Amino acid sequence: MRVIIAEDSVLLRSGMVKLLEDEGIRIVAEAGDADELLAAVAAHPDVDLCLIDIRMPPSHSEEGMHAAIRIRAEYPGVAVLLLSQHVVGRYAAELLGGGSTKVGYLLKDRVADIDEFVVTLRRIADGGAAIDPEVVSQLLSRNRAGALDRLSPRENDVLAAMAEGLNNAGIAARLFITERAVEKHIRAIFTKLDLGHDDHDHRRVLAVLRFLRSSTSAAGAS
Repeated sequence: MRVIIAEDSVLLRSGMVKLLEDEGIRIVAEAGDADELLAAVAAHPDVDLCLIDIRMPPSHSEEGMHAAIRIRAEYPGVAVLLLSQHVVGRYAAELLGGGSTKVGYLLKDRVADIDEFVVTLRRIADGGAAIDPEVVSQLLSRNRAGALDRLSPRENDVLAAMAEGLNNAGIAARLFITERAVEKHIRAIFTKLDLGHDDHDHRRVLAVLRFLRSSTSAAGAS
């Protein structure tokens, strides 16, 4: 897997480079700000994934987020994983806008568990989506309105696990139920959210997007 790392902290960036290279991942470029990141992607348009800090120079606000959205628009084959110091749920919703795949949003603390971090990187590069469990937990704690109210508590649990990027086996292990039960709950979620009969993986992302949008809208109204 070929990766571009965009992080303005030289120390943290060097640490991630070493960790990932030790796992057999090739770092094709490093960037300290959004402009350098966009130039690196232009120079390596066949890169598999960009690992991006949300807050970078010059303003240290949302340069990384805006660069990630631009990369997804101009280079749809390139996966993006955003790293954040704190939970901001709308970042996840913006990144998944339009039902995108090959995207992720994690807190920087997750980098400490290198095995799990690498698994997440590969999942996103292979076409999946992953949202940090802490983000999901905070969004679940907020009031939601609309279609999500139709879901049972167990279906909400399954949808939250889907938002973290878990597959059916992972959801079954998390919730101590069978994979067959997981499949049943997912079918119910698709039906209650009126997601039709398109590609199964695409509907999973749309279900997660519905969850994120509803949660972040509720937060903005509170």
